[in-house]
Amino acid sequence: MIYKTFQNEKLSLLGMGAMRLPVIDGNDAVIDERTAQRMVDEAVSGGVNYFDTAWGYHNGQSELFMGKALKKYPRDSFYLATKFPGYDLSNFGKHEEIFAEQLKKCQVDYFDFYLCHNVCEMNIDGYLNEEKYHTVSFLKQQKANGKIRHLGFSAHGSYETIKRFLEAYGADMEFCQLQINWLDWEFQNAKAKVELLKEYKIPVWVMEPLRGGKLANLSDAYAQKLRALRPEEEIPAWSFRFLQSIPEVTMVLSGMSNETQMLDNIKTFAESKPLNAEEQEALLEIAKEMTSQTSVPCTACRYCTTHCPQGLNIPYLLELYNEHTFTKDFAFIAPMALQALPEDKRPSACLGCRSCERVCPQQIKISEILADFASMM
Repeated sequence: MIYKTFQNEKLSLLGMGAMRLPVIDGNDAVIDERTAQRMVDEAVSGGVNYFDTAWGYHNGQSELFMGKALKKYPRDSFYLATKFPGYDLSNFGKHEEIFAEQLKKCQVDYFDFYLCHNVCEMNIDGYLNEEKYHTVSFLKQQKANGKIRHLGFSAHGSYETIKRFLEAYGADMEFCQLQINWLDWEFQNAKAKVELLKEYKIPVWVMEPLRGGKLANLSDAYAQKLRALRPEEEIPAWSFRFLQSIPEVTMVLSGMSNETQMLDNIKTFAESKPLNAEEQEALLEIAKEMTSQTSVPCTACRYCTTHCPQGLNIPYLLELYNEHTFTKDFAFIAPMALQALPEDKRPSACLGCRSCERVCPQQIKISEILADFASMM
């Protein structure tokens, strides 16, 4: 197992995410505990020492299961992470009761790592409103009390939203968890977000390294391109090798759903094999080809915004549209971001007047796309 040093901790580079545990009869709230326990045991045997859960995973059952599964091991032999559920705005102001319940569910006296969950456009104002909610100040106090050893945050928000959070709390955050993979390196601006964290000297935790499994199953044409460069490497491993090539990455979380995935990932992380420049370029070229098949070719020149009588941020809406149409069943970022906008700034507010289209250098049929986006929502 590859290990990374974080402060005085020795963390396995591969962490076990508990969001996609095996379930019974497709019911996300009913974890197949026998199989999941074997996976935890295999993780420990394979050198994994970091386990990540959250309040809402598996309809609230993930923390309960991880508490039971890890109870058999000495408390100082593993690192446990969970999160304040800020993805649900109704939880703001309830941090004390939620935190107490999380300790109880996980059967621990402290959390090694604790995160402000899913900082994004929808909840950034809640996280920043210390006068009303006191969320971050409460978590800082729990750290001072020894109930939290390391405090951080996860984010699916834009670069600008993450920057707002860091401007307020950058000095208090010890790590940040981002959606990073070779497809989102440019598509979701992950590269720029990593650079931003680097400015604050905050190490990077990775979530969605396989983008919900999408990057584990490439078309034959793309797979052949990669096998020509590394004949011995399995396709899912390419995503992990890409992350091993990013110096700022300290932790890679994988939400494994079966024992085969667990054992394969442990094998991949048995040694570091970062990609060379040619291999990285091959992946990024494939990413461009994959996203261009569904993406609207907006260059964010903003000519359109000067001619929109509704004052819509059209480039931003088209960016969200691209994310939503490409991701499909896995899509949740666009709905969260749109929920944070006033109703008169959402795609449904488009009048269909086509004033924007008359000045668009790319000749994008903006009104039709926004109408389509509104119907999706």
